[in-house]
Amino acid sequence: MPPLTHSSARVLEYESFRELLRGYISSPLGRTKLDALAPSSDQRWIEEQQQLTAEVREFRRVGGRFDFFGLLDATYLLEKSRIAGATLETTEIRDVLLVVDRASEWREIALNPPAAMKPWTAGRSLSLRIEDFTEFQRGFHNKILPDGTLDDRASPELARIRREMEKQRRAIQESLRGYLRRLAEGGTVQDELITIRGERFVIPVKVEQKRRVQGVVHGASSSGQTVFVEPLETIEQNNELVRLLEEEQSEIHRILLEMTRRIGEKAEAIRAGSDVLSELELQFAKVRFAEDYNCVPAKCSAQSAVNLQNARHPLLERNLKPKNGRVVPLTMELDGEKRQIIITGPNTGGKTVGLKTLGLLALMAQSGIPVPADRAELPIFDAVLADIGDYQSIEQNLSTFSAHVTNIDFISRTATADSLVLLDELGSATDPEEGAALAVAIADYFRRSGCISVISTHHTSLKVYGANTPGVLNAAVGFNEANLQPTYELKIGVPGASAGINIAQRLGLNPTIIDSARSRLGTQARDVGEFLDRLHAELRSVANERTHLKEREMELEREKAHLAAEGRKEQQAKIKELEKKLESLLRDFEYHAREAVTAVQDRTASQKLSKDAERRMARLKRDFQEQFDSAVVAHSTGSDRNDPNAQPRMVKRVSEGDSVKLKSMGRNAIVTRRIDDSHYEVEIGVMKMKIAHEDIAEVISRTAESPVQAARARGISVSLQSEETNVPSEINVIGRNVDEATQEVEKFVDRAFLAGLPKVRVVHGSGMGILRKALRQYLQKHPHVATVTEPPHNEGGGGATVVELRV
Repeated sequence: MPPLTHSSARVLEYESFRELLRGYISSPLGRTKLDALAPSSDQRWIEEQQQLTAEVREFRRVGGRFDFFGLLDATYLLEKSRIAGATLETTEIRDVLLVVDRASEWREIALNPPAAMKPWTAGRSLSLRIEDFTEFQRGFHNKILPDGTLDDRASPELARIRREMEKQRRAIQESLRGYLRRLAEGGTVQDELITIRGERFVIPVKVEQKRRVQGVVHGASSSGQTVFVEPLETIEQNNELVRLLEEEQSEIHRILLEMTRRIGEKAEAIRAGSDVLSELELQFAKVRFAEDYNCVPAKCSAQSAVNLQNARHPLLERNLKPKNGRVVPLTMELDGEKRQIIITGPNTGGKTVGLKTLGLLALMAQSGIPVPADRAELPIFDAVLADIGDYQSIEQNLSTFSAHVTNIDFISRTATADSLVLLDELGSATDPEEGAALAVAIADYFRRSGCISVISTHHTSLKVYGANTPGVLNAAVGFNEANLQPTYELKIGVPGASAGINIAQRLGLNPTIIDSARSRLGTQARDVGEFLDRLHAELRSVANERTHLKEREMELEREKAHLAAEGRKEQQAKIKELEKKLESLLRDFEYHAREAVTAVQDRTASQKLSKDAERRMARLKRDFQEQFDSAVVAHSTGSDRNDPNAQPRMVKRVSEGDSVKLKSMGRNAIVTRRIDDSHYEVEIGVMKMKIAHEDIAEVISRTAESPVQAARARGISVSLQSEETNVPSEINVIGRNVDEATQEVEKFVDRAFLAGLPKVRVVHGSGMGILRKALRQYLQKHPHVATVTEPPHNEGGGGATVVELRV
């Protein structure tokens, strides 16, 4: 990754920005990665960083989270583990294993991302650098406790030694308690308690009574009133305990040596996993920063122009947030022909902030970090060079004219056509006439070099140069003449007035001095100042008018949307009214139809009654069709009917048995048969009718795709039964990997659901918890599953999962 040939990172407060980003990082491993972050001129690397950041942002959007807390940079420990005969401490081994565990956890997430995530490539490619550590982790399982000490299960020999040590301690304590009871009767002991001195059990004895206790003295209390004596009868027992302690230390050393050797064998793989985790934590930090500051990825390429829309300086925004302040955004555009901007305007108006915003955002973009803006396009610079002499970033000894000249000389010898040059207050700190001449010469030199340059100044000569020179744009920071306050807005295309006298007046300078200063202004300077004031006043008027027109346009859009919504409500009301009419007609039709059928089936009824029933049926059908047609015609008042250009959307393929939605009625129907190329017979409840092909809005379901749904739509009761009568209520997937276990559990749950089982049990074992976590996440999203719970400890606990199926 080639870095920039030169960048004014300190002047542009890049280090301060890194401190801001550091607040989003929770581990020493991530902070080490951040410290190494630097802008690059490698377009491919920048694009890979942006892609990775975008994928991590999507991962967080769908609810993905990952914990980096406590991860240490294990580089030194891994190097130490590769030295023959070296041993890592238990706490050091614990820190290395934490990195391995987190790397394995992320690898499982990356290879099985959340279902709602879009396919990701950069994240998967990065995560594949993590090796499968399953076998390695198994060798360390249940060997180191969270506090960094060795578990008794670290080896059978260690467990045996510690059992004997505990037994020996109990024996010593029992002997001493009996001895203490005898001494207490004579008042010899200070306290009836047992303590330890130098890994040996002793008893406290009053100093004047120590001759009455036969044993070895191991020290005295700080007051000198008590001595700690090891009685003769426990010396051999204490010796045996010390021997066991030495055996324990020897076994611990052997275990740590073996663990260190195994870590050393996997050092390269662990280092690769650690690198992936550090990169990921940096990406998560970028994403969280981007979410808090409404950032976007910058489009960077060698051919890009400068296009910043509503850009904001992140450090300024951070400082204003606690005060509920708002940063005035910066909009700046430079195309291929325009390569230089001359910014003029009053002091405290935002010229320096504008330069710093452009410079810092360029460094951020080339570090692969999203920038706070609505839109950002920037070239890939080979150097970002700045001479910004405000007191906030440059020490006092660098604020002199000589320091400026020295710095500009270095920039002029370093900059190329692919560089960004930022010069603040060019031509200041010297004689105004000479400074102006020098400023124009410097600006023209950088213009001819082809680099992108942004220059702030107060010199009128530079304003004239900007207006008359091809490839140069004038720009101004705003100033409100009414309240003598800067607006901090950057206006491209016009020069700005310095308004020094006006600002002095706002700051409260003696009015006598203000009047005298105005009277001493030359005619030309006064005329230029008044012209610029009028120009900016007209620009403000135009901007206000534009804002007013935009507000009026938005108001018209809202009114249009309101009318459209009212039209939709009216249409929906008509549809509901039509549905009510149709339901009433259907009820009447079914009632009279039942009466007619009953009359026909009545054997005692006369032939006349049967004929009367037939006439009643025919009349009902005719009346129903007339009422239905009139209702549909009354409903057809949509906007498309009067639109000569409106074209109905045609459904290309319709088959018998398809469930379709009708445009005219807004209801679903079943296609019973095809009459011809443009007409079908459909069934709505008990009613059959003829429709045109154009009346079909969409096919809801096809017979071949869902026979059960089609049958149910016709009122047929459908039930499913499993071909297998003995479906087990438990499945054991211990020893399977995640993919194999998921496939088996999927089939098992489907069979259990079809068999009508209310509840099943999945046995997956405890292990590292990866298989359990993956299966539970899968089951929680399964359509047949109602709940996923962990059974009580006596029924499997964390080694199993109870799944309650939906009814």
